[in-house]
Formats: sequence, structure tokens, C-alpha cells
Amino acid sequence: MSETNLCACGSGIQLENCCLPLIKGNGTAQTAEQLLRSRYTAFTRGDVDYILSTHHSKTLAEVKRDEIDDWSKNSKWLGLKIFQAEAGQKDDTQGTIIFGAYYSQDGKKEEHLEKSFFEKENGQWKFLDAQGVQTGTYRRPEPKTGRNDPCSCGSGKKFKKCCGA
Repeated sequence: MSETNLCACGSGIQLENCCLPLIKGNGTAQTAEQLLRSRYTAFTRGDVDYILSTHHSKTLAEVKRDEIDDWSKNSKWLGLKIFQAEAGQKDDTQGTIIFGAYYSQDGKKEEHLEKSFFEKENGQWKFLDAQGVQTGTYRRPEPKTGRNDPCSCGSGKKFKKCCGA
């Protein structure tokens, strides 16, 4: 099996036996993850029709075909990594997947992290919506209370002997 024939979704399976049948309309995704993987593969192939056809009707009006087309065709797709999946199995009606899609555009490597929501529509898995996922250092709006700092409740005790106990 040649690596050039492997599916872009990272399954390690040949394209013809993985996502391509779904993209060509010769089957439907049995799980939310299978749909996500096939949509990623469609992005790598510039198959905007498939991406749009697997979008849920509740949010399809928000999609801009030209933006998808531009991103799909003007990116070099480098890989897909699934970090977490909740529900989204064959008998479920909803599912959530957190993933990273890696690509380069204009010679610069990019990372697209997303929490995607999937829902069945007429018995078929569809992409419903997404939220961006933030990475990096978390910055608190206020300073962290240390163990030996005065307790913020106003008791006059150290935090570790009061609310931190």
C-alpha cells in the first residue's frame, strides 16, 4: 500500500476504502467522527459540494461557499488530530469532537483547533456548529491567592487556614 493512496484523514486506510466513498455519495457516515474525517478529506481535495452537503440545515445559511473554497484550495493540508470525542456513535443523535487541523498557507504553518458539534438530520450525521479552542497560557483577570496570603473572605486568617483548607 503506497502512502500516496492513504486517506488524508489519518486513518491509515486507503482513500478508496475510507472517506472517498462518502465524498462521492456512495455511503453515509455512521458516526460523527467518520463525518468529521470525511469532511477534512474533502477540504484537502477542494470538494466544497461535499462540505456543504454535510452541513446541518439549521446553520447552513451562515456558511459562505467562497470562503470554504478559498481556504480549501489555497491551503496545503498537513494532518488531522482528534483530541476528544463525546457521543456521536451510530445510535446517538448528537456528538461533539475536539480536533486540530494542520495546514500551511502562504508558506506559514497554521493550526486550526475546534470543538465541533454534530447532529443527525433525517437519520444522517451533519456538521451543526463549532467553537474555537484556545491554547497557550491562561491569564487570570486577578492575581492568584497564595497559601500564605490573607484570606479574601475578610476573616483575617491566612488563606490556607481559612477558605483554602
